Amino acid sequence: MLDQSMLHITTPFGRRSLTPAQVRAQANADGCPRETTVRKWTVLRDITEARSPLGLSAPSLAVLDALASFLPETALQIGEGPDLVVFPSNRALSLRTRGMAEATIRRHLASLVEAGIVIRRDSPNGKRYCRRGPSGRVAQAYGFDLAPLVARAAEFARIAETMRAEAVALRVARERMTLLRRDCVKLIQALEAGEGASSVAEPLRGRYGVILGAVPLRPTRADLDWVAEALSALAADAGKLLLAHQKDMNSSGSADQNERHYQSSNPEPFSSEQASGNAGKAIAVPEPVSRVPAMIARAGQGSITEDLPTRTTYPLGLVLDACPDIREYARGNIGSWRELVDTVSLVRSMLGISAHAWDEAREVMGEEAAAVTVAAILQRAEQITSPGGYLRALVERKRRGEFSLGPVLQALNRAKLHAFARCRGA
Repeated sequence: MLDQSMLHITTPFGRRSLTPAQVRAQANADGCPRETTVRKWTVLRDITEARSPLGLSAPSLAVLDALASFLPETALQIGEGPDLVVFPSNRALSLRTRGMAEATIRRHLASLVEAGIVIRRDSPNGKRYCRRGPSGRVAQAYGFDLAPLVARAAEFARIAETMRAEAVALRVARERMTLLRRDCVKLIQALEAGEGASSVAEPLRGRYGVILGAVPLRPTRADLDWVAEALSALAADAGKLLLAHQKDMNSSGSADQNERHYQSSNPEPFSSEQASGNAGKAIAVPEPVSRVPAMIARAGQGSITEDLPTRTTYPLGLVLDACPDIREYARGNIGSWRELVDTVSLVRSMLGISAHAWDEAREVMGEEAAAVTVAAILQRAEQITSPGGYLRALVERKRRGEFSLGPVLQALNRAKLHAFARCRGA
């Protein structure tokens, strides 16, 4: 244990002030047991992997490597003398950092000192040099003390291990999202290729586009987990619809085969005119009526099934996720498009949207799309000074073919994702 009464804090030369980080670094170094030994390059590798939490940049690490290269030993140990103090000139550091400018070197040296990686041991005149004893051994040195590499080696190793684990988790999350994207795309394509199922696939493709549109340029692990959950739900819904469609087509095929067999075994009597007119022609068998609505009722649950009969291509569940504030004004749970429209009809007057503007929006956009638009305006009510005028402007853009709900929902989802990330970070 360090005897605080014996601790001597050295101060920097000139106008440089003594910072709390420098005090902590010296206290840690002086409190480190003298028998502690670490491998120099192992510690430097751990610092490299822990550079983000430590607040170090790549050039700062290059300067640290250059400082460490002036210690010939690979095993570092804190002794009684200045064994871990190096005193190269800025020119010597520039050569070992492949020509880095001296002003840049000074800036990164200051970053290393403030991060507690090195300690300044300044001489009375600020120069870096050493004095040797009769045996030629360094007796006194002024420069940069690398004792924190030994004193904080366990800390650096712990941070590096955490960063490695997070990197693996991030890589796994990226792989999971890649697989889910592939599954979603191919399931949707399989639905689009199926007879009578293209209308079912269209909302899924819109939902897929909105999910990917909410992904930031450089997603974090929390972002990837959120996207993976959304894609997993989409893949599950698409798989249910595809299985139900195939089952429906199989049952339709069996019914058609029975009908053809019945007609060929017990043909209806034809008159001579009919016989002559149909000679050489196959008997036309009526195409089976599409059972897509029944398939949707069986396989779809939640947002997909409720969105298909409407005129908007965005699932109700996705809309409510992007605009959660609308739920607070509902009489109960919003489980259908009709309930959403009814809730928006009440909310629009609270926002100051006139009945005429609401009717015009429903006429131009469609009832469901207008309801989604007003729900989005409610979600951004703090940023919109005149909701009524804003809705009229969107209606005019819709008339000109310049407005789509996709970017609106993407922006709301992206804002929600960023807010979630900030809460996780806090």
